[in-house]
Amino acid sequence: MGTGKRGFLTAAVTVVCAVTVLAAPGTAFAAPTPPPPPGTTASVTVVVSDKDLEAVREKLEKLYRAAALATDEYNAAEEKAREQSGQIVRLAEKIVEGRQKLDGLKARAGAAAAAQYRGGGLPPEARLMLSGDPQEFLDGAGRVQRGEHATKGLLGELTRTQRDLVQYKQDADARWKKLEAGRKAKAEAQKKIERRIEAAEKVESELEQEQRERLVRLERQAAARAQASWLGSGILDEIDGKATEQGKKAVAYATAQIGKPYQWGAEGPNTYDCSGLTSQAWVSAGRGMPRTSQAQWQQLERVAVKDMRPGDLIIYFDDASHVGMYVGDGVMVHAPRPGRSVTLAGAGSLPILGVVRPDATAN
Repeated sequence: MGTGKRGFLTAAVTVVCAVTVLAAPGTAFAAPTPPPPPGTTASVTVVVSDKDLEAVREKLEKLYRAAALATDEYNAAEEKAREQSGQIVRLAEKIVEGRQKLDGLKARAGAAAAAQYRGGGLPPEARLMLSGDPQEFLDGAGRVQRGEHATKGLLGELTRTQRDLVQYKQDADARWKKLEAGRKAKAEAQKKIERRIEAAEKVESELEQEQRERLVRLERQAAARAQASWLGSGILDEIDGKATEQGKKAVAYATAQIGKPYQWGAEGPNTYDCSGLTSQAWVSAGRGMPRTSQAQWQQLERVAVKDMRPGDLIIYFDDASHVGMYVGDGVMVHAPRPGRSVTLAGAGSLPILGVVRPDATAN
């Protein structure tokens, strides 16, 4: 490692859970060299052991999982903001309609008042009593009764409309407050994501190319061990579910995205995060879907791992911070994390929390 990379040791100590690279057992060092002649540049080679790189790998995993959790928070806030914005628009439409209705009712009330004025200011009952024609009296009695009923109805409708307008306004104000709170939550989640990813990228940037390659190998080895352990349980012998027609469409969509980069908060078509991939795959198959992996875990029907079929979603980690789609033969497709692309992986290569089924009503 050149002098420009000496900062890796300090960064590793600070960022990677106090992993003391210089003092850790198993760390090898180049033999001491005499001071360089004046005018030359010193060169120090540090060989970082696999043990230290494993500590780096574990720390990176924690940082990226924290970023995934924050991404779920961001996506949930984004989804709520869209929903609340739609509610505000609908309430605004109701307020406009209510005001137009109120204006019409007021016009009708004004016309009724004008008619009474033209009648000499006497109420209909008084004019009726002054009539000397018995038939006119009987006919008029019916009209008065109907008129009174209509007047009461008009006043009642005016009152209800005014009350509705007050309620619509109060509801709209409440939605605006929730929308503002959601925007703040979304902004805070974005900061969390950026901080976690920046910290992870800083750790990786301090590694030499050879060390980064070894780190990738360690990641693959860890995934392979987990997958082998999962398959070793005999679970694949029990999994024989067949995909539904919608499930086939969802799998086809998800696998067609292989090679596209991960991007937090993305739902395609060029980049995806983990739940963006699974939700859009099922939307393409004609099924509405919760946006986040946590919401997918909470809202979709759960099935046993042994009963899963292609198209089902596998939720990972105790906090439901990651999701992939089962495609069959012990394999899933997922968008792993920043710096990686949509890919196939062993369904048991990550700790499984459970399985959910978007098309549970289909046979």
